[in-house]
Amino acid sequence: MDHAYITLTIPKKKNIALIAHDSKKHELIEWCRVHKDILEKHSLCGTGTTARMITDQTGLPVKGYNSGPLGGDQQIGAKIVEGRIDLVIFLSDPLTAQPHDPDVKALLRIAQVYDIPIANTKATADFMITSPYMDKEYDHEVINFKRNIEKRAETL
Repeated sequence: MDHAYITLTIPKKKNIALIAHDSKKHELIEWCRVHKDILEKHSLCGTGTTARMITDQTGLPVKGYNSGPLGGDQQIGAKIVEGRIDLVIFLSDPLTAQPHDPDVKALLRIAQVYDIPIANTKATADFMITSPYMDKEYDHEVINFKRNIEKRAETL
């Protein structure tokens, strides 16, 4: 393999972030109910109100971070960088302006940089959660950031 990339492994027991804009929270809660038997095999986290509502209404344990507008999206992004989030389910509302839109874009960008599967519609989430990869490890390549920084520093 080229040293420009490194292989990371998404474990069999996934760390899944659950996020939803206000108008999509009930849709995400219902989705969690439908897929509860799968989700309870994994570790769940989410932003503020969403995490609390999922736990209260489904019984699934969801570790809560701050609300999205109060930094929760950034906290989830930081966990991706640390290798502590493997999948993101983020039911976003494309028809309503969000005050923390730059944070949302940053989260989506960092998930893409680290090749983290992210679903922003219920249909995509359905495909992802029922994938055969949910029950096994998955190796994927990401940019070798350390090497990338070293090469950039050499050229400056």
